[in-house]
Amino acid sequence: MLYELFYYLETQYQISGASLFQFISFRSAFAIIISLIISTIFGKKIIDFLKKKQVGENIRDLGLDGQKEKEGTPTMGGLIIIISTLIPVLLLSKLDNIYIQLLIFTTIWMGSFGFIDDYIKIFKKNKKGLKGYFKILGQLFLGIVIGGTIYFHPDITIRKEKLSYEKVKGQNESFLDDEKSLLTTMPLFKNNEFDYSKLVSWLTGSKEYAWLIFIPIIIFIISAVSNGANLTDGVDGLAAGTSAIIVFTLGIFLWISGNIIYSDYLNIIYIPNIGEIVIFISSFLGSLIGFLWYNAFPAQIFMGDTGSLTIGAIISVIAIMVRKELLLPLLCGIFLIENLSVILQVGFFKYYKKKNGKGKRLFLMSPLHHHFQMKGIHESKIVARFWIIGIILSVLTILTLKLK
Repeated sequence: MLYELFYYLETQYQISGASLFQFISFRSAFAIIISLIISTIFGKKIIDFLKKKQVGENIRDLGLDGQKEKEGTPTMGGLIIIISTLIPVLLLSKLDNIYIQLLIFTTIWMGSFGFIDDYIKIFKKNKKGLKGYFKILGQLFLGIVIGGTIYFHPDITIRKEKLSYEKVKGQNESFLDDEKSLLTTMPLFKNNEFDYSKLVSWLTGSKEYAWLIFIPIIIFIISAVSNGANLTDGVDGLAAGTSAIIVFTLGIFLWISGNIIYSDYLNIIYIPNIGEIVIFISSFLGSLIGFLWYNAFPAQIFMGDTGSLTIGAIISVIAIMVRKELLLPLLCGIFLIENLSVILQVGFFKYYKKKNGKGKRLFLMSPLHHHFQMKGIHESKIVARFWIIGIILSVLTILTLKLK
């Protein structure tokens, strides 16, 4: 909205300063400021409103220290994240950009499922919330939309050939053509690249049906990351802080992939028109940091499924767009170990119950952060240590850019 307005003022009236809105760096800085203001200042009003409506969390007694003190803390705090992300994006980004459109859809779609889940838990007094298969269907549909759009939409392309710095300076870009491709980044492969179409072409001799394997992979990635973020949201500040670290790292990848010089130097896939996502990432990062103002220990609000399901979906979709989805097991290592801890706990218990007639637990409690709580470690220390691990994983992920 503001982008179009100031573009009109610049082209028609040459108003001083209006041209600043043509720069992604200016708009992204402006976006993070707006999202921080909305999430911190107006976030308090949302918390007061939720308290007034008695939208409080009913804490299930798990025998954890400090658990009962959290009884009645407002939930649905994901609304703060969603609102403070979308408003700057709608104001400052190019809304005709297909990447922005997909991210707005992702935010609203998964946010709606999370909101319904929280609504059922709180107002219908049903702790199970929305039935699991509805969440799966929501993630399935989102994966089909994202995967199908990336595969079929003409504006989602890459450039395999990259110009040298001198040619860019000389504006000699005409011979470069954008092309549809399912290339993605995979360290240790030739040129750090892997083409999904190879999974089909060796069997059929054609790349025409590559979408049959590509879309299911996208569905799996979105579901895994979204559920991982949901499981990570168990102690104050853990999911929001971990997600902020991941989003910042994806922002670095995005900045590089959208710049023809940097992508050429680091041998990364150059993706035309993707730079606009920097606006979304800046807004999203600002909303997560602003939410931490109230969600850090002791939390004044919980994000609920409204936030956690949405956060995971957004992270996975951004990674897919920037062709870094195969790096998510490393970058989102915290989400991964939280997911695995639950799977291993259930599998281990069932195995021993079938074998010996009595179940046995691998961890004191799952997800993994509860295991450390049961060992007597304070949750603020657990969160800080998980953040440190998240930063290490982010650095390692960035270093993979030079692995060949």
